Amino acid sequence: MKHYVLALDFGASSGRAMLAAYDGKTIQLQEVHRFVNEPISKDGMLYWNVPQLMQELETGLQKAYQIAPYESIGIDTWGVDYGLLNKDGNLIDNPRHYRDSRSCGYAAKLTQELPPEELYRRTGTQIMDINTLFQLMSQRDIEGFDGCEKLLPMPDLFAYLLTGTISAERSIASTTQMLSAQTGTWDTALLEQLHIPVTLLPDIAESGSSKCVLSEEIQNRLGLPPIPVTAVCGHDTQCAAFAAPAKTDKHIFLSCGTWSLFGTECDTPILTEQAAALGLSNEVGYGKKVTFLKNIIGLWMIQEARREYARQGQNYSFADIEKMAVEAHGSACFVDPDDPVFTPPGDIPVRVQDYCRKTGQPVPETPGAVFRCIYESLAMKYRKALDELEECTGEHYPVIHLVGGGTKDRLLCQLTADFCQRPVIAGPIEATVYGNAAIQLLAMGAIASPEDARNCIAASEQMQTYEQEQFPDQLYSKFLTMIK
Repeated sequence: MKHYVLALDFGASSGRAMLAAYDGKTIQLQEVHRFVNEPISKDGMLYWNVPQLMQELETGLQKAYQIAPYESIGIDTWGVDYGLLNKDGNLIDNPRHYRDSRSCGYAAKLTQELPPEELYRRTGTQIMDINTLFQLMSQRDIEGFDGCEKLLPMPDLFAYLLTGTISAERSIASTTQMLSAQTGTWDTALLEQLHIPVTLLPDIAESGSSKCVLSEEIQNRLGLPPIPVTAVCGHDTQCAAFAAPAKTDKHIFLSCGTWSLFGTECDTPILTEQAAALGLSNEVGYGKKVTFLKNIIGLWMIQEARREYARQGQNYSFADIEKMAVEAHGSACFVDPDDPVFTPPGDIPVRVQDYCRKTGQPVPETPGAVFRCIYESLAMKYRKALDELEECTGEHYPVIHLVGGGTKDRLLCQLTADFCQRPVIAGPIEATVYGNAAIQLLAMGAIASPEDARNCIAASEQMQTYEQEQFPDQLYSKFLTMIK
């Protein structure tokens, strides 16, 4: 007998409703609905389009049930963003998008009230302006909290709109910079110190627990039975990390999409001054497993550069981009993908050229050279992250599991193997959806253990291994010198 579950995954540019069928050995995925998920602009500010996304989500629920009577629903999104409810339980406004500029500079501003090393010791989270804490500080200073009753991270907000249940799943809560790394509870003293209402914080729900069933209103409107919504790892990175088909505890996972999340699994958080200085983050995955990782801008630069060339009338497929980058030879040049200049949408190719010019490097003149520069810079950042992780943990990681959309990019996979001097096992592409579905199946009792879940995922997809080739260390030294 097959079990069916529905994974709802909100990515950086699109969302999907994916039906997962489990036959006892493998999980087969079927995309039943895809929709645009891009920020909307209003008065110069960027927002999530929740009303439109809820319509799309409901369409996905109906389409999937027409194919198979699924037994559970799980929702994942990226981290840090949130919605606010009023006392009547209504969404006050469309939630701000993390690419909105309102929280820029707030990480530095906090140092006037709290040393960054203490904030890291308390929360274990990489300190970035986009984090929920800094978004709330901005809200405190600009809009205030009048009429705000509860805060819900985005996957929990969508679950609330389907079920009426208010809670924050643990993995997505760990991205907020408000969860105590020592106790696993909200750091209420931190919020009180920053004059942010503690009453906004919802209860924590464990990964794999129930969010209740679809509300009667949703059931009646969509013609669906009372299907349970499961609190999967609401943070898409944790779904992807859970799906990495590793055969050993000592491995690196690289979830490669618009963002790159490069990390490993630990039993306890690493809260040293060294980890703080290196910008490493302790987040929480399924079973309260700690994922010690580095957030790196990922294929965003490739995607946005492609959009910019299209605006100029030069339309390239991703296959074209890879081919041009492979053929682009010449003097190596690098950028720091995490430099704030590359964060906003716009003319990435010109910014790449300006960066190389300002740092005294050869300037990539052709589209192929620009893309090559981005690819090699990403692989260099992966190498740097690997060195930092091994330095902080004292471990050697013999293999990198690259999952997500980046697995389709053979050049990036090979460069990662070469620059990191580790074999790269690429796959699955749909790691986030596999992880989402597997956690639902674990919650139902259809899969017995996380180990069984990973074995099932490995059996469901064909993985490709990229062996490392010789790499000139002087290029890495050049990169490290340049980004300083």
